[in-house]
Amino acid sequence: MLKNIKKSEILTLKDEIAYQDGQIASKTLAQNEHVSITLFSFEKGEEISTHASGGDAMVTVLEGTGKFTIGGVEHILKEGETIIMPSQVPHAVYGAERFKMLLTVVF
Repeated sequence: MLKNIKKSEILTLKDEIAYQDGQIASKTLAQNEHVSITLFSFEKGEEISTHASGGDAMVTVLEGTGKFTIGGVEHILKEGETIIMPSQVPHAVYGAERFKMLLTVVF
């Protein structure tokens, strides 16, 4: 089930999470053994260090620009762009500037 978000209303996802000075903020929308859906906001210079996931992770940048390193290869994504970080492949996320993203992991 979805949580922490209004239902039966038109939403702009980037408005559903605020920036927090010097931090990465997150808001979980769904979490179970099959799927995880989370909104994130990154301040410029903030990062999630290299790690791997047990599922395929799809990221869509909602605002700004983020740097995604997947298997050692850097990708710069801007608003509206999406990339898949494959299961078990090491990846990291860096705020090249302030940005917001939607992360969906399918296990």
